Amino acid sequence: MHTLGTLLKLINISKMHLIKIKNKIQKFNKVLSIEGDKSLSIRWALIASQSKSKSRSINLLLSEDVINTLKCLRKLGVKMNISKNFCEINGVGLNGFKYKENLILDAGNSGTLGRLILGLLIHSENKIKLKGDRSLSKRDFLRIIKPLKKFGANFKSNYGKLPIAIKGTKNASPIFYNETRGSAQVKSSVMLAALNTSGETIIKAKKSRNHSELLFRHLKLPIKIQRKKNYDLIKIKGKKKIPALNYKIPSDISSCAFFIVLTILSKNSKLKIKNVNINPSRVGILNILNMMGVKIRKINLRDYKGEKIADLIIKSTKKIKAINCPPKLNSSAIDEFLLIFLVAAKAKGISYFKNLSELNEKESPRLKWGSKILNKIGIKNVLTNKSIRIYGNPNLEIKNKIVIKNFLKDHRVFMTSAIAALIFGGDWSIADKDAINTSFPSFLKKIKYLGGKIH
Repeated sequence: MHTLGTLLKLINISKMHLIKIKNKIQKFNKVLSIEGDKSLSIRWALIASQSKSKSRSINLLLSEDVINTLKCLRKLGVKMNISKNFCEINGVGLNGFKYKENLILDAGNSGTLGRLILGLLIHSENKIKLKGDRSLSKRDFLRIIKPLKKFGANFKSNYGKLPIAIKGTKNASPIFYNETRGSAQVKSSVMLAALNTSGETIIKAKKSRNHSELLFRHLKLPIKIQRKKNYDLIKIKGKKKIPALNYKIPSDISSCAFFIVLTILSKNSKLKIKNVNINPSRVGILNILNMMGVKIRKINLRDYKGEKIADLIIKSTKKIKAINCPPKLNSSAIDEFLLIFLVAAKAKGISYFKNLSELNEKESPRLKWGSKILNKIGIKNVLTNKSIRIYGNPNLEIKNKIVIKNFLKDHRVFMTSAIAALIFGGDWSIADKDAINTSFPSFLKKIKYLGGKIH
C-alpha cells in the first residue's frame, strides 16, 4: 500500500513541461485499455466515505483530481488503503466526518470534487475552507452555493469564487431545487446533500450525466426518477444507511475520445478500446461523429452496476460530413467538443455548433481555445460567446511552426493540441506537459504505444 504522497510519484509527474511533435503518426492497428472513468472514480470515493462499511475499487483513476479527492477525505477523518490498481475506503457513515478546526480542503483543479464535496459538508459543525488552483478559482461556485444554502448551510466566498468557507447546520431541511444549467455537478452535489436530511428532496434537473442516479439505484437508496422530455424529476429521501460500494471502474469515454479522433483522422488505422463506459448521457461524441459519417462499432455490450459497457472498434474515415450540431447533444459531449472541432476541420463544408457557453466555464475558456487552435492550423471559423462556425478543409496539412501555451494548464487543451499535431503535421511546441496529470497521466505513454513520436 502507498501513501498519497507516494502516488504523486506513481503518476509520473515530470519537471519537463514542454513537448515537441514534428511528425504525423503513421498507420497503426492496436488494442488499447484506458484507465478508469474520472467522474465515477471521484463519485465512488465520496459515496464510499458515507458508508459505515468497507468499500473497494479496482481500476480507480490515479490522476491528480482523484488523488486530491482522497486527500480531502483523509483530512475529514476517512481511513483508506491504496495501491496502484486497488483502493479500499473505510466509510464513516452519514455526517461522520471528524476533523480539526480551521480545516482547509484543496480541490486542486477539480470542479467535480469541489462542488460535490460541499454537498457532503452541509452538517459541518465547524467552518471548513475550500480552495483550488488558479484555474478552479476562476470558475463559478454560486451555482452550488445557492441550492446548498437552501438546505441551511452558510457560506462566505469571493463573489461566488474560491476560496469558499462553509459552516453547516445541525438540522438540514429537504428542499425543492430547479437545476436549469444541465450541470451534473450541481445535481450530484444536491443529491449528496439530500442524503443528510430527514424528508424528501426534489430536484427538477435539466438533462445531464446520470452517474450519481445510477449509483444511488445500485445501492438501493430511496430515489425516484420521472423522466420528462426536457428534464428529470428526481426525488430522494435522506437518512438512509449506505451499503458498501465495491466497484470495478470502467474506462473513461472522455479519455478514449482522444484516440477515437486520432484513429478516424489518421490514414489506414484501426483501434480497439476495451471496457469503455458508454453511458447514454456520456456518448454525445459517438452520436455526433455518427452524424459526420464516422462508423464506430460497439461489441461485447453488457450492463455493470447500471452503467453500459462495451468494446469499441474504430477505423480511419475518409469522408467527413459537415453538420449543424443539435444542441440537445451538447451536455452529453461537453468534454469532447475540442476534439469534435478537429473532426469538423477535416469535413467537407461548414459545421455549426451553438449554445456552447458552458464550454467557457471549464478549466479554461474552451470555446475560445477551440477557435484559437483552429486559427493556428489555418481553419477559418466564426466565433461568438455561445457558438462556433467551422469551415472545413478535407485536404488540410500543416507545414508551419505552432506554439500552444498560456491555457491555464487545461488538460483537454494540451491533449487536443497533441492529437492535432499527430493528425495534421507541422512543427508543434506544446507547453505544460504536466496538465495531463489532472485526468490522464498515461496519455503520452498511450500515444507512444500507438507509434506517435513525442520529444
